[in-house]
Amino acid sequence: MTKPIKAVMLSAFVFPGAGHFFLKKYVSGTVLTGIVLVSLYFIISKTVERAQEIADKILLGEVQLDIAAITELVSRQPTGTDAELINLAWIVLIISWLIGIADSYRVGRSRRTCQG
Repeated sequence: MTKPIKAVMLSAFVFPGAGHFFLKKYVSGTVLTGIVLVSLYFIISKTVERAQEIADKILLGEVQLDIAAITELVSRQPTGTDAELINLAWIVLIISWLIGIADSYRVGRSRRTCQG
């Protein structure tokens, strides 16, 4: 397997930036990894915050301890600014992941042609 393909596989299936680290492009790898980690942190923190709100409602007796009622609360989509920010975080995460895949292939190919 060639270096560009290994870099692509690492970026696609391990984590964005992993292919860049494999190719010794540490700055690019760090930037991609940082962007994705910030996006993931935001998405996970909002998800945990929502789960905590539902758990608090259950503990306070505002919601019955019933699977249908809990499922209905969980399936409600966030609204307003939170929804827009979560969507933006997902978009940034996906675009960064795709950029990581494409760029690690590009960098790997350019290094291979320079060496060969």
